[in-house]
Amino acid sequence: MPVELLLPLPVVVGGLVVLARVAAAVSLVPLPGREAFPAAARIVLALAVTGVLFPFWPTPRLREFSPASLLALLLPEIAFGLTIGLGVSLLNEAFVLASQIFGLQAGYGYAATIDPATQADSSVLQILAHLTAGLLFFAAGLDREVIRTFALSFQTWPPGGYAVTPPLAEVLVRAGAVMFSTAVRLALPVVGLLLLIDVSLALLGRINAQLQLLMLAFPAKMLVSVALLAAVAATLPALYAHAARPLVGLLRDLAAGTG
Repeated sequence: MPVELLLPLPVVVGGLVVLARVAAAVSLVPLPGREAFPAAARIVLALAVTGVLFPFWPTPRLREFSPASLLALLLPEIAFGLTIGLGVSLLNEAFVLASQIFGLQAGYGYAATIDPATQADSSVLQILAHLTAGLLFFAAGLDREVIRTFALSFQTWPPGGYAVTPPLAEVLVRAGAVMFSTAVRLALPVVGLLLLIDVSLALLGRINAQLQLLMLAFPAKMLVSVALLAAVAATLPALYAHAARPLVGLLRDLAAGTG
């Protein structure tokens, strides 16, 4: 005898609400090699997270079920997911921007390869920073914070009740400002050291014009950049955790409904 699974309409609509929030966030969260994944894998990821959140599914009550009312219900949920995805993207882009700032000064702009995130030509340091930031996202436990925010947000932000308020918009703007400040703070020591190398070689060339130091500047700056990056590699998790504090605060405000 065939078994039929019958789900009430509010349960189905609640699942669509959760899926809209999760899928919008997954579309912006910079996973390592995100663009290299097939579309089916990203869909399965969104469905898997939605299934994990099944105990927290809301049961919205629609006065009349129609495509227009369903769309009006899902649009705020998509905005909620995009807010979380945007916050995570701004955090990871700080490391990518830092690599762009000092990568050009160090001479790595000539070494280009295919970026797995955008499938475009990018410098080696930029790709390395993108992959490192994506891995640190999981190492710092931010994936658990994001899922926790989704689980708690259905109590504080009922389906269709989310809206981008001026305080929340101000927090996102500040997150963008923190991205630039964090990138500059990360790149400034390397840029300063490379400037000292240029000044030192210029002074040596001024003292003795017979020395051909111009050809030594390029490899010297590349070697010094690699040595400095190797020295600070152990501190990257702590730096990422410190830069992630505004994002964690944003996620907790969204979970508490105070955003």
